Amino acid sequence: MRLHAYHSERALDVAVGLRPLARLAGSHGERCDGSGYHRGSRAADLPLTAWLLAAADCHQAMREPRAHRPALSPDVASDELCRESEAGRLAPEAVNAVLTAAGQPRRAAPRPAGLSERECEVLALLARGLATKQIARQMGISPKTCDHHIQSLCGKAGVSTRSGATLFALEHGLVSQDPGLRPGARL
Repeated sequence: MRLHAYHSERALDVAVGLRPLARLAGSHGERCDGSGYHRGSRAADLPLTAWLLAAADCHQAMREPRAHRPALSPDVASDELCRESEAGRLAPEAVNAVLTAAGQPRRAAPRPAGLSERECEVLALLARGLATKQIARQMGISPKTCDHHIQSLCGKAGVSTRSGATLFALEHGLVSQDPGLRPGARL
């Protein structure tokens, strides 16, 4: 069973035109905490598009009947998907995108250490190596406000250095590997 993701990836890898999608297609069984298959990837290992595929795959599987259970109702499937997100197995942004596409109400995405959405955006840019003034310019805020956000998020995350903040961001999946996706952006 765990090898079907591997075989999907291998099948796409054979076709030259589909090679860029092979790793993405093989990632549908991955989980942000490393408990998935077939690679056991963690949040920072894959782009947000892979986490979106994983959340969509989970939702679809929940809505279909299985030998051991009937199909879950939309509300029950949504609740279960949110529990997976809260447990750190699925990306909160990906879960919200899937639920929105399925016509379910958007749910507040839990942020690590009580960080605000704005602090997560600042942290994602900080983790990419941007200086305070560069972060401020990109976000359209003053450097003093940006510094305030950095001090606040460091306190909440329990870190005292930029490298500690970067490690925290990577461990909690707050840094996207998609070069075209602005950190902190919604899917």
